[in-house]
Amino acid sequence: MNPLFHITEKSTWELAQKVGVYSPVTFDKDGFIHLSTSEQWKGALERFYKGKRDLVLLQVDQKEIEDKLKWEDLLGEGQEFPHYFDVLPLSAVKNAISIPNDRG
Repeated sequence: MNPLFHITEKSTWELAQKVGVYSPVTFDKDGFIHLSTSEQWKGALERFYKGKRDLVLLQVDQKEIEDKLKWEDLLGEGQEFPHYFDVLPLSAVKNAISIPNDRG
């Protein structure tokens, strides 16, 4: 099973490591964590994080979160994205990679 990905701010990821679970600022409003496949995350970066700095790409083990994972096309564009309906256990995050600030 392929890994999934989530983009977040470095400060939010650092806080998650202190509290023991990851929850993005959009979680209370959305009720889930937006994830992407390896083919989708760069498009999400360009679309939703243009101009943002100090970002981190979290690599998430899909097997560890399958119980609350749902694939949805919320934008009606014919492409489903994985959404995780819970806070993310840190054990599911297999890697955290800094996204260069100078991407262009």
